[in-house]
Amino acid sequence: MQFLLQFLPRGSLSLLPVFVFLSGLIYLDSFKLVRLSSVVFSIVAGIAAAAAALVINTRLIELLHNPVAYSRYIAPAIEEILKALFPFALIRLKRVGFMVDAAIHGFACGAGFALLENIYYLAALQDASLLVWIVRGFGTAVMHGGTAAIGCVMAKNAFDVFNGKPGVRFYGGLFVAMAIHSLFNHVILPPVMLTVVVFAVLPVAMMFVFRASERVTRRWLGIGFDADAEVLRIISSGNIGSTHIGAYLQSLQNRFPGQVVADVLCYLRIHYELAVQAKGILLMRQSGFDVPPDPDVKSKFDEMQYLRSSIGPTGLAAVAPFLHTSSRDLWQLYMLKS
Repeated sequence: MQFLLQFLPRGSLSLLPVFVFLSGLIYLDSFKLVRLSSVVFSIVAGIAAAAAALVINTRLIELLHNPVAYSRYIAPAIEEILKALFPFALIRLKRVGFMVDAAIHGFACGAGFALLENIYYLAALQDASLLVWIVRGFGTAVMHGGTAAIGCVMAKNAFDVFNGKPGVRFYGGLFVAMAIHSLFNHVILPPVMLTVVVFAVLPVAMMFVFRASERVTRRWLGIGFDADAEVLRIISSGNIGSTHIGAYLQSLQNRFPGQVVADVLCYLRIHYELAVQAKGILLMRQSGFDVPPDPDVKSKFDEMQYLRSSIGPTGLAAVAPFLHTSSRDLWQLYMLKS
């Protein structure tokens, strides 16, 4: 009982702030872009990253015999790389549509990292004062979430700007996260003041990201919904002969059998139906409506899979100009499927 009474205040101070902040980010996501289950996966990935960092850091500190220099220059690089592995993989697999979901996934990974790290220190530093846990909870833990979020947001932005071709720019955010983490570990300000700076600056930075992302989301939805709906209307009407789609499909008849061309048209129709449906769900969520799952979605994806095999890789390459293949467009289909 005595241990529990001592643990509760210290544990609350060191663990709650980062998860309260994460809850705030999820609440501010008016489009509800990230499912709660996905957030949990990111937290678990962060816990796994912390476990790996604990093993690596312990071993390297024993080898280098310079814990101060290690904490300032080597640990930040190792920890930020480990935290970035899972959210960066989501970005590269086009499972992240906008900067706001990149920020949530990154911060969730950092929160999971801070969770295990602070539990470890709670067990190791049982005699530390409450001030230590205030600094670790409101400063170090939030820093872990913030640097991971910043790295992910910058990676997502570079991924979109350079059309899904990860290069040096894709990892620029990771280097920025390392630099901020290293600067934090230099403790150039008194710990309490440094904690105040982190907790004051990070919310402003996150609000900027959310507002910028929501502007992009609204613009993409507004333009994309109208364009997709118009294409779907033309395909569904059966009167596509005078359109650019009809002219293109007419040209395909010289290279592919008629059945393949018919499958291509069917594939395009389902593709645009799903695209319009996904954008409609996002618009409904923004307005506060909870949209139930559509039982017909699975059958549509199954039909698309069948049509893909029927059309073949050459036919799919030929029809690629009419398909949504950007990271945001592929993400919306993944969101609808999951």
